[in-house]
Amino acid sequence: MSFEVWAPSGLGEITAGDDLVVLLADLLRSDEHGLEDGDILVLTSKVVSKAEGRSVSADDREQAITDETVRVVATREHPGGVTRIVENRLGLVMAAAGVDASNTPVGTVLLLPVDPDGSARALRAGLSAEFGVRIGVIVSDTAGRPWRQGVTDIAIGAAGVVVLDDLRGQHDSFGRPLVMTVAAVADEVTAAAELVKGKADGRPLAVVRGLSHLVTADDGPGAAALVRLGPEDMFAQGSAEAYAQGWKDALEGKA
Repeated sequence: MSFEVWAPSGLGEITAGDDLVVLLADLLRSDEHGLEDGDILVLTSKVVSKAEGRSVSADDREQAITDETVRVVATREHPGGVTRIVENRLGLVMAAAGVDASNTPVGTVLLLPVDPDGSARALRAGLSAEFGVRIGVIVSDTAGRPWRQGVTDIAIGAAGVVVLDDLRGQHDSFGRPLVMTVAAVADEVTAAAELVKGKADGRPLAVVRGLSHLVTADDGPGAAALVRLGPEDMFAQGSAEAYAQGWKDALEGKA
């Protein structure tokens, strides 16, 4: 099994109100690879946010983080200020609620799209109609991971793509049944796409070809299905916050 990934160049800067279907269709038509049935498009969320007018003044960055926050998971002071790890309104747990100051004009920051799954569905419908092919669309963003250095891209929006491959009930090479394995294939595809997009190369779109078995007939549940919160969240607090809560509960006789 093999697949190809490439990132077309020439999209240009996106501004509020731009029609991404038209711009992406023009970009894909000018690319030598074109667009084929079963391709998966992975688009950086910044592009979607810019087109949707999700830019705010950098003077309001801290307030923007607060406004996007549903729950504070952990805070850490450092020489440059305070980093907040929070759950945002999309259910994503990430630094600064996903509010980003990179690849945006000086004096502004970008919020994540209002509805990344909805944005992916709209792009899929528009581009499928333009090219007459069955495709998948992923909207990506960059996030850190507990206990791992560095960041990687994850799927925050998806349409027409298998996001989770449930392997439970199948058997390994020794005949033992798999009881826990559910592969986050949308995140795996997204990470592969980032290898050719890069962070500062002006190539926010990647095309993945050769994984048509992951492209579905309908839009599917979207990337929201990847979010693990509530009773399944085993790390709902940062270490310092959990320690402080333990002391508080003990003093109040709750422990």
